[in-house]
Amino acid sequence: MDLQNYIFPPNGELITPIENISAYDLNAKNGEKLSNGFRPIAAYDESINKFAGLEGTSYFTSHSIILLGNNDFLPTNLLTLYFYTRSKNITDKSSYIKYSNDPDMDSKKDYIKDKINFLVENVPPKSILFVDGPLIGGDVYTIMIHAINKFLEKDTIPIFFVKNSSSNLVTDNVASLKNKYNSDMHWAYQFLKTGQRTSYFRYADKVNAKNAKIFCYFKSFNVSPQRVEFHIATFDKYNDIIPSIMDLIHYFVLVQGSTKNPQVRPIAVAEKYARDTLNLIDLNKLMKNSGIIPTMNQERFAW
Repeated sequence: MDLQNYIFPPNGELITPIENISAYDLNAKNGEKLSNGFRPIAAYDESINKFAGLEGTSYFTSHSIILLGNNDFLPTNLLTLYFYTRSKNITDKSSYIKYSNDPDMDSKKDYIKDKINFLVENVPPKSILFVDGPLIGGDVYTIMIHAINKFLEKDTIPIFFVKNSSSNLVTDNVASLKNKYNSDMHWAYQFLKTGQRTSYFRYADKVNAKNAKIFCYFKSFNVSPQRVEFHIATFDKYNDIIPSIMDLIHYFVLVQGSTKNPQVRPIAVAEKYARDTLNLIDLNKLMKNSGIIPTMNQERFAW
């Protein structure tokens, strides 16, 4: 479920900067030291299959958490299957089928709720949690926001990563950058050398200041940079160790060692478990055996 380009909050404003706009060096050696014994390290990713039928739409999701062990990765996966339809005749036949006027939106809400519960229940206390994807945006962003305290109560530090984004929060709000770049990613790529991050920026809801995030861009390889996001409560609580966490992030991207997939190594591993677990069940076959008639595009292209 691609939420990478959602803006969070949807009606916010940029308050810039919280430090001087500059390029800041990251320390991979320090990150390497922190990877051993600093805190438990967990990572999350998911993989989703969609089946579009004449009777409704199903979403089959594999939520994946990995925990770094001494010599291996310890995986935990949750598989969920939802079927949404606008037909009350169909929903009346089974309590497992969901009536929905907006399956796309309802699927996102169910996905985020499952994701939050899965993370809260399975990520160990006092850990660092790397999450692939933004701190949620669009019409469903507050679901994750309301859950942040659940992580902080467990002394868990959730950190969110955005790899693909056309966002221009910085370039539209910093006068010296306005109209010079296609996007923030474009600016950050040209602004940063490898092994550097930008200054931190704060983006907040105009109505509720608690709905805010702190973010920066970083570049470990000479490819498109990434955005790292912290909820403001997370950033405030762990402000003293955020620099070390950024070093750790840089180290894990170098450990992954791929310019084609330059993400932190634990997330890359969680992604593999999510995809492999999703392949345990053939959704296309399952739906057809259940009597669901695929749409023409489902037959031609599948998910």
